[in-house]
Amino acid sequence: MTNTHLPMLLSRESGEALADQIVRSVAARIDERLLRPGARMPSIRQFATAHGVSAFTVVAGYDRLVAQGYLESRRGAGFFVRERAVAEQRTPAPTPARERAPATLDVAWLIRSMFRQAPLHLSPGAGVLPSDWLDGAAVANALRALSRQNSSSLMNYGAPQGFLPLRQQLQLKLAEIEIEASPEQLVMTLGVTQALDLVAREFCQPGDTVLVDDPAWFLMFGSFAAMGLKVVGVRRLADGPDIAQLAQLAELHKPRLFVLNSVLHNPSSTSLSAAKAFQVLRLAEQHGFTVVEDDIYSDLHPGGATRLAALDQLQHVIYLGGFSKSMAANLRVGYIATSSERAQRLADRKMLATLTTSDIGERVVYKVLSEGHYRKHLDRIRTRLDAVRPRALRRLEQLGMRPDPAPAAGMFVWVDAGRDTNLLAAQAMQEELLLAPGSLFSPNQLPSTYMRLNVATLQEEGVWAFFEKAMKQA
Repeated sequence: MTNTHLPMLLSRESGEALADQIVRSVAARIDERLLRPGARMPSIRQFATAHGVSAFTVVAGYDRLVAQGYLESRRGAGFFVRERAVAEQRTPAPTPARERAPATLDVAWLIRSMFRQAPLHLSPGAGVLPSDWLDGAAVANALRALSRQNSSSLMNYGAPQGFLPLRQQLQLKLAEIEIEASPEQLVMTLGVTQALDLVAREFCQPGDTVLVDDPAWFLMFGSFAAMGLKVVGVRRLADGPDIAQLAQLAELHKPRLFVLNSVLHNPSSTSLSAAKAFQVLRLAEQHGFTVVEDDIYSDLHPGGATRLAALDQLQHVIYLGGFSKSMAANLRVGYIATSSERAQRLADRKMLATLTTSDIGERVVYKVLSEGHYRKHLDRIRTRLDAVRPRALRRLEQLGMRPDPAPAAGMFVWVDAGRDTNLLAAQAMQEELLLAPGSLFSPNQLPSTYMRLNVATLQEEGVWAFFEKAMKQA
């Protein structure tokens, strides 16, 4: 088969890399059927000579075209246009949002909606800050610095307990909030999600009871249930759990764990009082359960909050933290702080599940933390949240939505809309807008008039236009 004649104009003045121009031009000719499947491409040398570019540039272009499924490489024969009958099958266009049947409003629905490939237009129910609020430049700089290091360090598995310099940095970070934890007491995880999973699997057996805040982070309900655990909610008040109910449920169910947010609780942004913290620890000792303190939102708090782990020094408390809410969700870097003996057990269980966590992600977080920019970044986020929160609360109240309670810090507000928020969320989805109805935040999953809103995402007038219309409807 003779080589395909491939007239092409490459420009060094366009600002586009020559390899990019080759990929774009060849791909366009294949998509337009100007190059037919099976046609042989010019050899690397022929292409380079004909177009006045280096062989390395042609190799880079051809390799990317192979990776994208446009060409195939045949050993000793050259490069050929690949048959793309399967690749050319177009994905059916999605049914317009207004014509879709309402989805079942459960935890899986909310997670699917959050992770759609085509992002929703507006997401006031989202659990993360908008990307433009985060310090993408610091993460990008850390990645670039990492790429310039000895590449052999990036090719191997990480350490079972996690990147040691990061654990040493976290020792300093935790000491600032009066939690004493050596690097041997820290285990890095794939976010707090994996941390909760590891702790539950290590300390519980099928049939055991786990107590949780009610309302609380919805994902753990399904995760614990899938392990065969019984999930029981403890009513969350403005200053922490309902202690009388906690005592009653602990006596009745003999729980293995009690999982709670002490600082900037999700979804209410309330924090634990010192009095409640001492009472929780007293009940934990009395009834023999372990407290799991999920402190993922702690960096958004202005300071001075009470931590159970600081009072208990990791005796009856396992402390969880991470950086998905304040640095970058995509890094998936979290950690567990506990006793040295428990940390070793959890590291062993982690190895059985995933071997190690991403050493690259942990090195990036270490770079950001150790260079000192993170503290200023947090100050900017907190200042920005403090600026938008009062305006959002006023507008919600004007529409007849009652914050309960009105938060003084954090990104979330727990709002009583006075109507079934499952129906409100279904209506919102028809308009490409994501809400988080209150039913998802309770282990019982019962209909609720509450919903969680993210004040950082309440800056778009389209959100308020929807709420104004929806709240006027009967």
